[in-house]
Amino acid sequence: MWVTCLQENLSRGLAVVGRAVASRATLPVTQNVLIQPDGNRLKLTATNLEIAISVWLGAQIEAVSIDSIPDKTRGDLCPDCTHFGEGAVTIPARTLIDFINSMPDRKVEIDLNTEAWGINLQCANYTASFYGTKPCDFPPVPSVEDGATAIIPAESLKGSVERVAFAAAADDSRPVLTGVKMDLSESRYTLAAADGFRLAVDTGELSGETEAELGVIIPARTLSEVQRLVGDRDKTVEIKITESRGQALFKLQSVEVVTQLVQGTFPDYEKLIPVGHGTVVTVDLQDFMQATRAASIFARDGSGIIRLFMNPGEGGSDGEMKVQSRAEEVGDNEGVIPAKIDGEESRVAFNSKFLTDVLAVLDGDEVSLETTTPSSPGVVRAGNHAGYTHVVMPMFVQW
Repeated sequence: MWVTCLQENLSRGLAVVGRAVASRATLPVTQNVLIQPDGNRLKLTATNLEIAISVWLGAQIEAVSIDSIPDKTRGDLCPDCTHFGEGAVTIPARTLIDFINSMPDRKVEIDLNTEAWGINLQCANYTASFYGTKPCDFPPVPSVEDGATAIIPAESLKGSVERVAFAAAADDSRPVLTGVKMDLSESRYTLAAADGFRLAVDTGELSGETEAELGVIIPARTLSEVQRLVGDRDKTVEIKITESRGQALFKLQSVEVVTQLVQGTFPDYEKLIPVGHGTVVTVDLQDFMQATRAASIFARDGSGIIRLFMNPGEGGSDGEMKVQSRAEEVGDNEGVIPAKIDGEESRVAFNSKFLTDVLAVLDGDEVSLETTTPSSPGVVRAGNHAGYTHVVMPMFVQW
């Protein structure tokens, strides 16, 4: 028997690498998963040429000697094939994932079919044969061994990505905006994302100092994948950037993610953050979120506009913030929530989606909103995330 492992572990590992399987590809092998032993563990790898994910699973491995490969099949291997090791093969990912997920939680035994480049699989009373391709056909995953290295606490990076990545652009009209700018300097890191209408910036502490100051643009999708992969056993995430600034490696306890970096010049986001404000309103986060969601219902038929009115209290008492929306042919809505207001009475309008998006990624008790004029950007800050800043462009409306 070539490989023996638990169905639960194999299913979990396939789910991890399945995120990098190409859904549509001009290179069919990118719809496969590479299966290969690595010492006493089983290594699974998938790539769509932009991102590659590898995961290691505990397994019993019986080495396959290249001398045991039939001469005809062995001739298919490249002379310098780096994938073979103790045996390797690529199998269509979706079929394998669906089949393994349908199996009972028992031991899975896998035999390498070297005559047809496939595998024979058995789990409990079920057997299956999968036809694949030789390992030489699988695209090589870039090696990221040299270059700048930084180590970030896993929970810190996970939270920062959640608060920043959603603000990256979804379309490719400006490729640099589809990425997240990562700046590493001494013992701190900064993540920034913008789509032309909003900007999210978060800072945090590194686990030690980085070897060199640098800034790269990482695809937002890659960081979102890393965020999903961070588990309870991951204490830190090691990041390596190649000297050419072409690829980056994210290393977790049993998972590695290699990604192509976005080339180009990211906007100078520090200049986009307002340096002053006229009014600061502090409200309960849950109250603000509930009022915004209610207003979003009417905003759907009203160009997505939510109007905010900040009214200070008299005699030093707390004020209130009104959250309004209206649709000409549907109706209107108003929510009033208590607020601590520092400054003068003010008003501003935002896109309902942008406001809902930022409130949804925050936690804690309070959130503050800084405004200047109805035509100036608003700045959202989280009460328990001192390093977080979110800038939202206003909507121009008839008051």
